[in-house]
Amino acid sequence: MSKPVGPGAWRAWIVSWFVHSVRTTVAAVLSLALARLLRLPEAYWAAITTLVVMQSTLGAAWTVSTRRFFGTAVGALVGGVVGGGIGGGLLGFGLGIFALGLICGLLRLDASAYRFAGITFAIVALVGHTEPAAAIALHRFVEVTMGILAALLVSAVWPAREPTGGGLRRPNERT
Repeated sequence: MSKPVGPGAWRAWIVSWFVHSVRTTVAAVLSLALARLLRLPEAYWAAITTLVVMQSTLGAAWTVSTRRFFGTAVGALVGGVVGGGIGGGLLGFGLGIFALGLICGLLRLDASAYRFAGITFAIVALVGHTEPAAAIALHRFVEVTMGILAALLVSAVWPAREPTGGGLRRPNERT
């Protein structure tokens, strides 16, 4: 990453990172607060999702969020239906991941959606929980959806400055 040259460029670089950090913080705190308000058991997933989405401009965030949303939905559905029954077994886990690939392909989703489906499935199926897999799957879906929505809302209201080279740039600028 190249550093800005000259005092004016340095100041602009610092200010742009300051603004980007404030935007990201506002969105992450908003999503965490909403998830906690709904008393979701693992509200941190909303904040984590927001942090990932906030690193993109609104257009890019919308695209990746759509994939993340559908992938999470597929992974939660499969995890909720079969996750509790695999008991952490390798064969069941492998079959679930394989089935997710086929489902994503049949639904014409992309590899990014398959990645999120697999992550969600793994969390639902492999992480020890006291609740049924279907409840964990629903929670995960709602938590991730809240994180996506908070990030998109903040990105729409307060457009992003995208990191490039030594600093951030305005969304309409080209690199």
